[in-house]
Amino acid sequence: MTAALEMPRVQECVVAACAYNQSGDCHAFAITIGSMDHAHCHTFVESPVRGGVESLIAQVGACQRADCRHNEQLECHATSIRVGPDNDLADCITYAGR
Repeated sequence: MTAALEMPRVQECVVAACAYNQSGDCHAFAITIGSMDHAHCHTFVESPVRGGVESLIAQVGACQRADCRHNEQLECHATSIRVGPDNDLADCITYAGR
């Protein structure tokens, strides 16, 4: 298991509609990426209420994309990730197939 201090950070999120996004930074404690068909950010929530913890920058808590070259036992081992529009409104842009 990856220690919380070693979890990759969300370096940038350009999905301004997400309640956790404040000026390009994700302030959720941790995010979950992926499903079997694409690298969707499952923590994305569209709401007029802003959420998260202002002093934190999100980390990748789990990744369900086992076919990503950064994924090892459903844990992300990229240095950091970027979230933005791709196949969906909020996807992991760092995703790279094996």
